[in-house]
Amino acid sequence: MQKILYLHAGAEMYGADKVLLELIKGLDKGEFEAHVILPNDGVLVSALEEVGAKVKVINYPILRRKYFNPRGILEYFSSYNRYSKQIADYAKGNGITLIHNNTTAVLEGIHLKRKLKIPLIWHVHEIIVKPKAISDFINFLMGSYADKIVTVSNAVANHVKQSRCVKDDQVQVIYNGVDNAVYQVMDASGVRNQFGIAQDALVIGMVGRVNAWKGQGDFLEAVTPILKDNPKAVAFLAGSAFEGEEWRVVELEKAISDSPVARQIKRIDYYNKTTELYNMFDIFVLPSTNPDPLPTVVLEAMACGKPVVGYHHGGVCEMVKEGENGLLVTPNQPVELSKAIQELAENTEKRAQFGEASIKRQTELFSLESYIKNFSDLYKR
Repeated sequence: MQKILYLHAGAEMYGADKVLLELIKGLDKGEFEAHVILPNDGVLVSALEEVGAKVKVINYPILRRKYFNPRGILEYFSSYNRYSKQIADYAKGNGITLIHNNTTAVLEGIHLKRKLKIPLIWHVHEIIVKPKAISDFINFLMGSYADKIVTVSNAVANHVKQSRCVKDDQVQVIYNGVDNAVYQVMDASGVRNQFGIAQDALVIGMVGRVNAWKGQGDFLEAVTPILKDNPKAVAFLAGSAFEGEEWRVVELEKAISDSPVARQIKRIDYYNKTTELYNMFDIFVLPSTNPDPLPTVVLEAMACGKPVVGYHHGGVCEMVKEGENGLLVTPNQPVELSKAIQELAENTEKRAQFGEASIKRQTELFSLESYIKNFSDLYKR
């Protein structure tokens, strides 16, 4: 039996968290034993335990921007050395045979690879554009230590392969999948009532972290003229900030309250039944200002039969077929984003056609079954 140790960057329930949970849930328990070490407690801990994983919390450092300064670097490596030894002791004591590093922000897998001489799979969910020095450093580490680099999209694979340190045969693309038993078309009248939204209102929505590049600002700029023209329309944002970056939410809330259409904008923090939100939306928007590797929220929205509008960069270009199930425009151009949203807002028939195409495309290319099978085959190799 393969005993796999997963190292992950948090314990919440956003994209990469859900993807990890679904993978472990779907693995054959007769062939694979999943062990997960997380840097903090959170909702993911109990969720993983419920699907059969052995979970331990060790407060190891995650490579975040707060460490990108001389003092932070010293603090990071001091903490890295201390906690990597604890993780290695756990791996040795539990007979771990394979390491699955589930993000570029976790470097502790390198210590295990070197100390215990066991294979390292590095699962890349990110496209790190800047700082370039950090991007180059991580690519160097992956090229030097990973037995296999798994990327969530061709967009991520092409970015990683730009590094001279990474060999082409090191890289494999495995698309994420979503659970169609959870994400599916459903009646949304109840959730509209819950949030005080009229049944006949046009709802334009986005779901995502409140951070530097998920694009909440662009979203607000794009929807404002549409809301002005349609007093019954509603813009809906869901998502919270990383711990320590709550100021971003404060700034976003102020931008909303200062908006001339503030009464038509609703914002909530993390919501655990996101399938209800997607079904409440008429149009799903992905306004990420940096290339989003393979945004799980888009797959979830597609599974719920929604048309997608976004910027033409990153993994969304592999998920959305232009003019078939969504519209993609020039990155970082809120005016163009607004025009694309408006095009769908004015055309109920096109929204319905795009929504049906979204379901078909998601089930054919991004199924949970193929995602789990691809990883199972890789683990066996």
